[in-house]
Amino acid sequence: MALARLVTTCRRLVSPALAALLLGAAVPALADPTLPPSLDPLVKDMDPSVKPGTDFFQYACGRWIAENPIPASESRWGIANLVNEETYLQRLTICQEAARTRAMAGSNAQKIGDFWTMAMDSVTADRLGARPLSSYLQQIGDVHTRTELLSVVGAFQAQGFDPYYSVAVWQDERNSERYLVHLLQGGIRMPDRDYYFANDANSKRVRAEYGKHVLAMFKLLGEDSATAATSTASVLKIETALAARSRTLEQRRDPWANYHKMSLAELSKLTPTLDWKAQFAAMGVPVQDTVIVGQPEFYRQLDSCLSITRLSEWQAELRWNVVTALAPTLSRPFDQENFRFYGTVLSGAKAQRPRWKRSLDATEGAIGELVGQEWVKRYCSPATKARYERLTEDILAAYRSRLQTLPWMSEETKARALDKLARVGRKVAYPDRWRDYSALQLGRVSYAANRVAVNEWWFRHEASKLGKPVDRTLWDMTPQTYNAYYDGSKVEMVLPAAAFMLPGIPDSLVDDAVLYSYAGGSTIGHEITHGFDDEGRQFDANGNLNPWWNPEDSVRFTQRAQKLVEQFNAYVIGGKHVRGQATLGENIADLGGVVLGFEAFKRTEQYKKGEKINGLTPEQRYFLGYALSWLGQRRPESLQNQIMTDVHAPQFLRVNGPLANIPEFYQAFGIQPGEAMYRPDDVRVTIW
Repeated sequence: MALARLVTTCRRLVSPALAALLLGAAVPALADPTLPPSLDPLVKDMDPSVKPGTDFFQYACGRWIAENPIPASESRWGIANLVNEETYLQRLTICQEAARTRAMAGSNAQKIGDFWTMAMDSVTADRLGARPLSSYLQQIGDVHTRTELLSVVGAFQAQGFDPYYSVAVWQDERNSERYLVHLLQGGIRMPDRDYYFANDANSKRVRAEYGKHVLAMFKLLGEDSATAATSTASVLKIETALAARSRTLEQRRDPWANYHKMSLAELSKLTPTLDWKAQFAAMGVPVQDTVIVGQPEFYRQLDSCLSITRLSEWQAELRWNVVTALAPTLSRPFDQENFRFYGTVLSGAKAQRPRWKRSLDATEGAIGELVGQEWVKRYCSPATKARYERLTEDILAAYRSRLQTLPWMSEETKARALDKLARVGRKVAYPDRWRDYSALQLGRVSYAANRVAVNEWWFRHEASKLGKPVDRTLWDMTPQTYNAYYDGSKVEMVLPAAAFMLPGIPDSLVDDAVLYSYAGGSTIGHEITHGFDDEGRQFDANGNLNPWWNPEDSVRFTQRAQKLVEQFNAYVIGGKHVRGQATLGENIADLGGVVLGFEAFKRTEQYKKGEKINGLTPEQRYFLGYALSWLGQRRPESLQNQIMTDVHAPQFLRVNGPLANIPEFYQAFGIQPGEAMYRPDDVRVTIW
C-alpha cells in the first residue's frame, strides 16, 4: 500500500560534526571563517575556465565533475552520494551490532539484526533459489475462476506485490480530517506509461529490453522457452493495455483532476467485473462506503480487460508481479537479471552496488525508523534539533516578509496566504513520537520472507488509519534520510536531520553564505514554497482542496508560472525536451527557495559586512553554495529516464534555471546580455 502522498525534493546531508555546528547555536554568522581555498568547496570544485555567464553550474562544479567520474556501480554521482557515504557507515555499525547481539525477541535490535542478516545472506538466498515464491505461485496455479483470481489479487495487494492497480490510505483531499482509501492507476512495471508508446530511440531500446527481461525472469522461474514466451506476451499485452489508459506525469500533478469521490455503488458501476466488497475482504480491509478514485478511465480499462482477457494471461501477469517484486531478495540469477534491466538498461550503471550497501538501502526502506531511533541517539542531539528549528523559523520569517509586500497579489488573497503560512507545521530533525513496530515479526528463514512480512506490516499499518482521527505526529521519512518533503493535506514540512548534512568541511569554518543557501534555500525555502506552488497552492490553510484565491490572483499566478514552464520546455537533453509542466512544482520551489534563502541571508552579519572569503563576496558565496546543493552528474541513460519519469529537472538545470531569473545573481557575477545565462527582463520569472 502506498504511503502518504508527498511533494518531495532531494536534499542534503552534513557530517555529524557539522550537524552539531549548524544546529547547536544561534543563527548569527560564525566568527571569522578562515577555510583555506584548498579546502573550500566553493573554490576547489570550481572550473575557472568556464565563465559564470556561460554555464554557472559548470563554473561552480566543473572541476569536481572532471575529477570524480561516476563509479561503475552508480547511475549518478554527486553531493548526495558523498553525504550518504557517511550515513552508510553509521547505519552499518548499527545493523552489524544488532545482528551480532541476537537481542531479545521482539526488540528493535532483534528486528534490525534479523532483517539485516538475511539481506546479507547470499548463501541462503542462492540455496533457496525460487523456493521463497512457491506458496505464491501455488496460489496462482490454483486459480480456476475469475472470482478466485480476484481473491488472490486482493491478498497480493496486502503482501506488497501491487497487482493490476494501486491502493493507498491518504487523507481525503477535500476533508483533511478523514482518511479514505484511494484507488490509483498501476499495473505496469516499466517506470512510466510513456515507455510503452514513445517512439524515440531510447524508449524503443528500453521497450525491447523489457521484453527480454520479462522472458528471462519467466525462464528463471522454470518455464521452458515456449511457455516463457507465451507468458511474456501476456504480460506485455496486459501492461500495454493498462498503460494506454494511464495518465501522464503532467496529468497526475493536477489534484482536482485526480480526485473522484465515489460511493461503493458508484465504484461498482464503474467496474462491474470487480467485486470491491470481495477485494477489500481479501485485503483484510474493512469494506468502504466511500473511496477516492484517482483515474476512473484506468479502472474502466482494467475492468474491460478483466472481462475479455483469458484467465491464463492474468495468471502470467500475477506470476510476473510476484517475481519482479521479490527478485532482489532471491538467488543471484534473479537479482542480477533484475539489476540488468532496472540498473543498467534504465539507469546506465555498469555494476551492482556492494551487497552491504544494497542491504542497508533495503533495511532503510523496510524498517528505517527502527534504525533511526538508534541513529538519533548516536548522531543527532537535541541541540542539533533546536538549531535546525531556529534556521527554519528564519527562512519562514523571510517568506512572511515577502508575502506582505508581494506586488501582484491582492490584499484579500495575501491575508489568506499569510494565514496558511502561519499554520504550516514544522517537523525538524527527528520525530517526537515513533511508530509502534511491536506487531512486526521478522526472523532468519529467508530474505524474501522478511520482505513480505514488512510489506504486510506496512499495509496493515496504513489500513489501520481508516476510521481514526488523522495522526499528525507521524513522519514519512526517517531522520537519517537525505531528503525532505511538504505534505499538502497535513500542511506541514518535514526536514530530517540528515537533510542538512554537508560533507568534508570543518565545523568552525562554515560561513553563513553556505548555511543559508545549501540548507536554508535549497531545503527549507524549497519545501515551504511547495505549499504555494502550482499544486500546493490549491490546498487551503486546513489542507483541503479549496479555491481560496481570488480569481484574478490565480490568473496572475498562472501567467507567471507559465513563463517558468516555457523556460524549462526550451532545455533539450539528449534530444528530449525537459517537461516544463511536469517539473513546474519543483521549479517553482527551487526558484522560491533560492530567493527566500537569500532574503534571510541578507539579515546576517556576513552579508552586511560584505567582506570577501577566499576571494569571493558574500553574494557570490551564497549562489555558489546553492550550486553545491546540486553538485554531481548522471549517466545518459539515467538522464533520459529522469526526463521520462521525474517531476524534478536534471540537477544542473536546478541551478542554472532558477538563478537565471534572479537579479542579485546577475549583479554578483556580472552576467551580461549575450551570455547564455542571461535572460531579458521580460522573460525572467518572479513569483514569490
